[in-house]
Amino acid sequence: MTRSRPDPAFVQQTFGPYADPLATKEDRAASYRQMAGFLPPRVEARLDVTGALDPLMVELQEKVRAHALETAHFDDKQVQLLIFAMLVAELSDAAVIHGVAARRAGASWHEMQAVVNLAFVFRGVSAANRGAEMLIRIAERERELAAQA
Repeated sequence: MTRSRPDPAFVQQTFGPYADPLATKEDRAASYRQMAGFLPPRVEARLDVTGALDPLMVELQEKVRAHALETAHFDDKQVQLLIFAMLVAELSDAAVIHGVAARRAGASWHEMQAVVNLAFVFRGVSAANRGAEMLIRIAERERELAAQA
């Protein structure tokens, strides 16, 4: 899950400075840090690049994301388990981020495994295999975050 981050000076030199007049990059990153305990590298890349080249798009993306995630119909744990399930079924490594968020929101390892089991029903052994690997990566990420605290 650990992805190397590009050199910030290189990114700024190539794409320009973060130009969102409505929120700083740290303001935008705060909800991700609250949700997962860290800023995922791909999200950081989107904030840096799109925030420099098309800050209105970042604003729109973040509004839609907040609207979807902050629903009155599900609590945070349910939202993160649903997203985790969708991403496991897609075999997306982004499932790890939402798995971490689900755990932070109170999901048990048994609930996480139940999600992997459901993904298996619709995606097959690939989802079961990747799901188990993702649970290990989530546990490793929890250990990393605990060590940083």
